Amino acid sequence: MNWPAPRRLPWLLLISVAVFAADRLAKAWVVAHIPMGGAIPVIDHFLRISHWTNEGAAFSMFAGSASPHLVNRVLTGVNFCVASGVLFALIRFGNRIGLMTIALALILGGAAGNVHDRLAYGAVIDFIEVHIFAYHFPDFNVADSAIFTGACLLFFDSLRPQRKTASRAQ
Repeated sequence: MNWPAPRRLPWLLLISVAVFAADRLAKAWVVAHIPMGGAIPVIDHFLRISHWTNEGAAFSMFAGSASPHLVNRVLTGVNFCVASGVLFALIRFGNRIGLMTIALALILGGAAGNVHDRLAYGAVIDFIEVHIFAYHFPDFNVADSAIFTGACLLFFDSLRPQRKTASRAQ
């Protein structure tokens, strides 16, 4: 008797929930301990924990817009659509754990964290500040890190040779 393969979706959703929880906890700590615009050095001239908000998209694009409320609504909608699409893909492919599904779980958790911020505060809380020599990277957060890591994993997964299945071979 062939038993159906166990669903891995709950484990993948647990990854998403863990990313969301880590993002929320880190942001709550920053808000409680660092005044807006302040920073705590972690590694001199390299890494600081700061407290900023980003009303725009990645790298503060659209942050200086003449209609910030419209930008926030559009970005919230886009983030929500991306999160919904990723959740749909996870449900569709959630019968296995692999590079692609782990990447999607990371992206879902990160997108949910940033959607939460936009709905609750009208902006995303950023707090990781990195300097390399004279270059200052735009500040980011745990959610952004998860989204970036998930995107990199999807890229690497796309480079791997695909195995032929029985249905493709015919």
